Amino acid sequence: MNRDVKSVAEKPAVAPSSEVRRWSSVAALMPGVALCALGATVALVAGQFTSAVSPLLIAIVAGAVLANTVSLPAKFQPGLAFSAKRLLRVGIALLGLQLMFSDIVGLGWGVIAVVVAIVFLGIAGTMYAGKLLGLSWSQRILIACGFSICGAAAVAAADGVVNAREEELLTAVALVVIFGTLMIPTIPLLTDAFGMNEIEAGMWAGGSIHEVAQVVAAGSALGATALGVATVVKLARVLMLAPVMAFLSIRQRTMVDNTATKRPPLIPLFVVAFIGCMGLRSTGMLPNELLGLAKTVQTALLAAAMFALGLGVRLSVIRGVGARPFVLAAISTVWVATIAYVGVVLVS
Repeated sequence: MNRDVKSVAEKPAVAPSSEVRRWSSVAALMPGVALCALGATVALVAGQFTSAVSPLLIAIVAGAVLANTVSLPAKFQPGLAFSAKRLLRVGIALLGLQLMFSDIVGLGWGVIAVVVAIVFLGIAGTMYAGKLLGLSWSQRILIACGFSICGAAAVAAADGVVNAREEELLTAVALVVIFGTLMIPTIPLLTDAFGMNEIEAGMWAGGSIHEVAQVVAAGSALGATALGVATVVKLARVLMLAPVMAFLSIRQRTMVDNTATKRPPLIPLFVVAFIGCMGLRSTGMLPNELLGLAKTVQTALLAAAMFALGLGVRLSVIRGVGARPFVLAAISTVWVATIAYVGVVLVS
């Protein structure tokens, strides 16, 4: 009897199967993902009542308000991290379905050259100004990409490649929201003061404003023709996300010790997926119904990711970073807008 008891006591515990571990991991994600899904739903519904504010911006602001008023239990953190990274990358990949190579080529080589100049000179100038201000390389690159390419999505995409500190990521996202929103009324007022026609105004709006949704809001105030031009020019800037992220990834590989067991991918998978989705859209084989569904899913995924990012935007963190990132954001906004304006003048 004692021998049997002893043998049972000494019997090693059975390790949980891979399926059990998988379901445990999924269960750990559920609270945070469900909260982000709720936040995205609220943002999408609210976005139906106003064309001037994007659901993505609503999601960021809603997350920030919640983060500064409610203390969330730790059980939400795994799902929030998953939403801010994984869901974001899927959303960025699906963003490629909004682009067609023919739309970009249709802009003409002059406008394409202007778009390339906006992105690369915008990033270079922002990086230089940030260096003079004494900001870290990672903080500078997040702000540079966000302000020169496509706002919060570009900030988060760059973070997925360079692995910046959390407060740097959240500061860059908050700056995109603040300064991009200020650009919505500013650009229409300036185009009127400068006597620009609708095509020129649309080019300037698409070339200078940070977020796609912010461009749409400003373009709507400029007129139907300006809105169409602004959207295509902005989407051309979005396309530059792929080569910029690929460049950053290659740079990070050279910075990692060759003896390291894990190095960054040569080209991030979500960038490859983005280009693949764009190529698929360019074939013209996808029905409009499917494209409409994909756009809804893409917006929902990005809204969930932005809500998760917003939950990390705490006033104490923003106050702690000081005034220098805000100064850089203001400089970058003016710099990118200036490059875009000069480009419009040259090609008009």
